[in-house]
Amino acid sequence: MPVTEKQFQDISSKVLDGGRITDEEFLTLSHDADLFQLGFLADAIRKHKHPERYVTYVVDRNINYTDICVSACKFCAFFKAPEDKAGYLLSKDELADKIRETQDLGGTQILLQGGLHPDLSLEYYEDMLRFMKKTGIHIHGFSPPEVCHFAEISKLSIAEVIKRLIAAGLDSIPGGGAEILNDRVRESTAPRKCNADQWIEVMEEAHKQGLRTTATMMFGHIETIEERLEHLRRLRELQDRTQGFTAFIPWPFQPDNTVLNDLGTIEKTTGFAYLRMLALSRIYLDNFDNIQASWVTQGPKIAQISLSFGANDFGSTMIEENVVAAAGISFRLSEQEIKRLVTDAGFEPKQRLMDYSLVS
Repeated sequence: MPVTEKQFQDISSKVLDGGRITDEEFLTLSHDADLFQLGFLADAIRKHKHPERYVTYVVDRNINYTDICVSACKFCAFFKAPEDKAGYLLSKDELADKIRETQDLGGTQILLQGGLHPDLSLEYYEDMLRFMKKTGIHIHGFSPPEVCHFAEISKLSIAEVIKRLIAAGLDSIPGGGAEILNDRVRESTAPRKCNADQWIEVMEEAHKQGLRTTATMMFGHIETIEERLEHLRRLRELQDRTQGFTAFIPWPFQPDNTVLNDLGTIEKTTGFAYLRMLALSRIYLDNFDNIQASWVTQGPKIAQISLSFGANDFGSTMIEENVVAAAGISFRLSEQEIKRLVTDAGFEPKQRLMDYSLVS
């Protein structure tokens, strides 16, 4: 049944006064509020946090240094098994060419991620970082599953691995590999990948050692709304402890070409459902300053509408993107197109760095 006027007014008053909604209130909004009610609240929070009406974006490139992976996640259309001759591992020359092209286009960072390769040592990754860092590019790299994999192959603690990666040149950590931070979901979809506690441990340790990180959520597969709430709760609690997250990026699962959708029973998340989840995230994650729109999965028009449903960031130009593309999604936007879309939506585009400081 629709949320009652009194229920909505009570929650609205709390939110507009800067208060924190409870889990029960989140579920009430999720089950019963309509899209316009959610959009109203999310947009009010966005305006409070960002009254200047800027929409930020970053010029960068996703470099997937290898697609060879032992995790074999059921939702991934990108990976190759170690024995697959079609798998690749980028050379230093290839890395250098990609970085040079990115910098020539005004890029400020590289999003560096790859599969969990069984045969590469921690020293290999340290050498890769030192080589890349000579270019002066910001390295936003190695999601928590990769860090856990490095700890396992090196027989070192997560803290020691992060310390060594920082010394080699790592600047920040992306929020990949979070999917849904619930172990039932993770056991069903990616049993060889780090569990929810380990994902949180990596991020908390990174924050302790001075690295800023992002947080993501891939939703719209086998999880329940309660499990999405658990995911958001764990992020909000960690942000309370560390204030180390710069942004939250929710994006819908893309089922095409994945094992998880072999039976064809998982429907793609609609733009309507995406906007609802985006707004709920903005409302619940009161201690996150920045929420990113996902034009990569939703396309430019829904991304524009996202700016009225809580998002204040348009994400990356993604000069290169491979993982979502492997699931058959091929949206591409140049920096000029992003600036036009933002302007047409009534906002002022501003290029940023990873920490959300603006590029002068």
